[in-house]
Amino acid sequence: RVRKEEGRAFSLLVDMTSANVELNTITYNAAVSACEKGGQWDQALRLLVEMASAHVQLDTITYSAAVSACEKGGQWDQA
Repeated sequence: RVRKEEGRAFSLLVDMTSANVELNTITYNAAVSACEKGGQWDQALRLLVEMASAHVQLDTITYSAAVSACEKGGQWDQA
């Protein structure tokens, strides 16, 4: 179930981009949180890089979800 939710989050981001919807902090945070729940720490970190490249503001929720994803994946050095 968790992997399915993560996949839906990424599909939604792709669909939104295809529809020329501007992604923002809230939409990215939802995807980073889905990665955290799915244990996909590497994908969560990629989204942080993508956010910064797109000049989307990272906030406490963004960082918290990413750190939690790293923790769940046993990747403390990445956090």
